[in-house]
Amino acid sequence: MADILPFKKPSLQEKHKGKTLCKHGHHKWVVDKARQFDVKQGKLVTRYRCSRCGVEKIKAH
Repeated sequence: MADILPFKKPSLQEKHKGKTLCKHGHHKWVVDKARQFDVKQGKLVTRYRCSRCGVEKIKAH
């Protein structure tokens, strides 16, 4: 016979993990090293990306 796998419905806490933090402005900023130079400004910039929701923030030096 076949093995029966128990499937469990994800709880609301697991389903919405991290979303409420970003809604209230508590982002988890990580430096995006792929694009460090801004062509329009002609300056070296640091791009930050939230690892939970993907929002970008730019800081010029």
